[in-house]
Amino acid sequence: MIDTLWEWLIVAGAVLAVVVGLGVAFLRPGRGAPERQLPTPPKPEPSGDEGAGGGGGVLAPPRPTPTPPVPSTPTAPPVEEDVFVEDVLDTPVLDRPDTAVGRLQRLRARLARSNTALGKGLLNLLTRGGLDETVWEEVEDTLISADLGIEASTELVEALRTQVKVAGTRDEASVRGWLRQDLLRLVDPRMDRAIASSRIGDRPAVVLVVGVNGTGKTTTVGKLARVLVSEDKDVLLGAADTFRAAAADQLETWGARVGVPTVRSARDGADPAAVAFDAVKAGIENEVDVVLLDTAGRLHNKTNLMDELGKIKRVVEKQSPIDEVLLVLDATTGQNGLRQAEVFAQVVGITGIVLTKLDGTAKGGIVVAVQRKLGVPVKLVGLGEGPDDLAPFDPEQFVDAIVA
Repeated sequence: MIDTLWEWLIVAGAVLAVVVGLGVAFLRPGRGAPERQLPTPPKPEPSGDEGAGGGGGVLAPPRPTPTPPVPSTPTAPPVEEDVFVEDVLDTPVLDRPDTAVGRLQRLRARLARSNTALGKGLLNLLTRGGLDETVWEEVEDTLISADLGIEASTELVEALRTQVKVAGTRDEASVRGWLRQDLLRLVDPRMDRAIASSRIGDRPAVVLVVGVNGTGKTTTVGKLARVLVSEDKDVLLGAADTFRAAAADQLETWGARVGVPTVRSARDGADPAAVAFDAVKAGIENEVDVVLLDTAGRLHNKTNLMDELGKIKRVVEKQSPIDEVLLVLDATTGQNGLRQAEVFAQVVGITGIVLTKLDGTAKGGIVVAVQRKLGVPVKLVGLGEGPDDLAPFDPEQFVDAIVA
């Protein structure tokens, strides 16, 4: 009985050993049971920086984020776009001044309208029958009333009388030709009417603009800047009219329209000579072609104001010669304008005349009178209120407009 029990225990132990052995063999990797493999995670794609600097790899698009992105404040557009937009918005649109050719065409048309009374009046007198002393006196009176001046009027009448007498005819075509020839001689096309506007050595040309109150001096400086810009000149403005509060602002506005800078004082009532000095200094440092100096209007019979003008000239000349002194005259002032011109010529030495409001008067003879009085040419004429209504004076266009 005992022997049989032991036999069963031995058999059960052997069976148990076999079962345990088989279980261990099944759980352990081995030849009969392949090992379970975990899924291999996907290989990460290169980032943008890695693609850019990793040997020329193609920049891959960003991978989708598995979770929704956190809302954020919208970002500003790229800096390049900001700069581009601001440049477009902030860049001023500059005017394109009219050329000299267009100005001269308007000059002739407007002078023809304003001086019709002078030209037609003379032709009517000279071509009608019976050229006696009374008629010749009327011709002379017509010329004097046009501000030609007594001396020039007498000279023109004598020349016409001689030509009529020698030719023995008074037909309109002949008289018109004689009148044109004699007027052109009085206007004198031989005078140099060029404006100093080109660099001289290592410095710019310096132009001083003077005149009495109310002649449109600051406006003339602004319009002259436009004339020079149309000729591709590099211009700088000096606002030396420090007595009139709005003068510097007005001049700066004129310059800004055509991209011309203005040197001005930071306060009203500053020393005008100091402003003029600084403007010329800036013109030298910036290598511009020409510096235009606006000055305060002053009465010719005010000694202290004229002395101030002389001071401006002396201070500027400490660093640069003044190449041009332009006197702005109102064409409608006639003989009073001539007295003004004489005083200015004594103080600062006038080199040229600018006649404003010439299109609104039949007194074109002032051109001859002022040239004879000062011995300097009319260089520019104002034709109206428009920004390009300042033109270089052309003697032939002027005379043709009178006798047209």
